[in-house]
Amino acid sequence: MINELINKIKGKDIRIVFTEGSDPRVLKAAVRLYQENIIVPVLLGNRFEIVACAKASGVSVEGMEIVDPMEYQGMEEMVTKMVELRKGKMDAETCHQLLLQTNYFGTMLVQMGYADGLLGGATYSTADTVRPALQLVKARPGNSLVSSCFILLKEEEQLVMGDCSININPNTDELVEITLQTARTVRQFGIEPRIGLLSYSTYGSAKGESVAKVQEASERLKRMPLDFEVDGEMQFDCCVSDEVAKLKAPDSAVAGHVNTFIFPNIDAGNIGYKIAARLGGYEAIGPILQGLNAPINDLSRGCNEEEVFKMAIVTAAQKGMDI
Repeated sequence: MINELINKIKGKDIRIVFTEGSDPRVLKAAVRLYQENIIVPVLLGNRFEIVACAKASGVSVEGMEIVDPMEYQGMEEMVTKMVELRKGKMDAETCHQLLLQTNYFGTMLVQMGYADGLLGGATYSTADTVRPALQLVKARPGNSLVSSCFILLKEEEQLVMGDCSININPNTDELVEITLQTARTVRQFGIEPRIGLLSYSTYGSAKGESVAKVQEASERLKRMPLDFEVDGEMQFDCCVSDEVAKLKAPDSAVAGHVNTFIFPNIDAGNIGYKIAARLGGYEAIGPILQGLNAPINDLSRGCNEEEVFKMAIVTAAQKGMDI
């Protein structure tokens, strides 16, 4: 999948901001992306620290773009724009102080059109990546929340799981929106969604507040004029096993061959994708953020260089598919 995405974005000069330009993992991945002419990386941070880190890491940043918020000539214009976006919630001094942080500064570069997307989180928390995005780039029209999904790869198999990292305990409305956002992401990456809404119950085999929530979300989705298949509530084995599906959900259009799994809460989602990655041998790519006006993605603080490299490609591909 990654090679296919590279072919789609290469040569389009998609500019991706890296908020942690002096992190060795980020820096080495960005250098590789630059040298292979896949994207145009924009490294944020102290110029001297980035150059020193490059030297210590055995790579060269010659020719690459480095932007230091402390030296940025357009800071006054950026502050004015941010004050306008926050509509009285932040004064100029507050905005200026926040913009000295690369997460806010990088998000404003995207908001003002200087860059096409942003990748952060190698040292920032998820909240520190998502908060500026919601405040400045904001949600895509028609979306009321931001969610996430992971793409899991093993040989030729491609699965998607959401939401595994943002919404703690989504209600029925939020589950519906997460499902719609995930279907859009799945299609962006060339996968035809067959969606199962997960539960510890299949078609009312058990009762509970969580079951009722998933049942209602599934019923609402089925009443919508969707161009993809969705079903639920279903247990995981019913989603992936033809034998179990014939027993528990014989009339389902997706049972037994679900490729996109929607979890009832973040506990189930986070545990589920990590079990698949650690015990199932799947490569987990994500979290891919959904519902924003621009491609802004979050890294795990435990990420490695290869994960940064691939997430940058995913981020650029989200933009590239809109070009």
